Amino acid sequence: MTTVYDIPADSLIRTLAEELKKTPEIRPPDWAAFAKTGVHKEMPPEDPDWWFVRVASIMRRVYIDGPIGVERMRTFYGGKKDRGSRPSQFRKGSGSILRKSLQQLEDAGYILHEKTGRRISPAGASFIDGVAHSLKAEASAKVPELAKY
Repeated sequence: MTTVYDIPADSLIRTLAEELKKTPEIRPPDWAAFAKTGVHKEMPPEDPDWWFVRVASIMRRVYIDGPIGVERMRTFYGGKKDRGSRPSQFRKGSGSILRKSLQQLEDAGYILHEKTGRRISPAGASFIDGVAHSLKAEASAKVPELAKY
């Protein structure tokens, strides 16, 4: 069976975001149109569907690294803050976006919240593996080595 590890991340995240749009529990909050994704950014995202892309990315990250907490995930979505003439420094990403996304994924039943952190649920693993399996033909056409999976 094809899993998340067998498919390139960019195509998996885009397709997963399209599938998550169909889920009624996953909806961007009212403030999402105006929010930056971290203090290292100057403007909010231009993509109107950025919330679904971020939720898909978070779901993939929990699948791969789980159990994982919000604080550690903030470092994945951080970046360099431009401080003018001073050297740039790393800043963590927004914790609120991560928390709200994880809470929505929990409500949808794709993630479990435990004492050690959040991990993918069996329903979530089945969902994301199904999306990965549907991308198998497309990915193996681009990269012939993937045909063995």
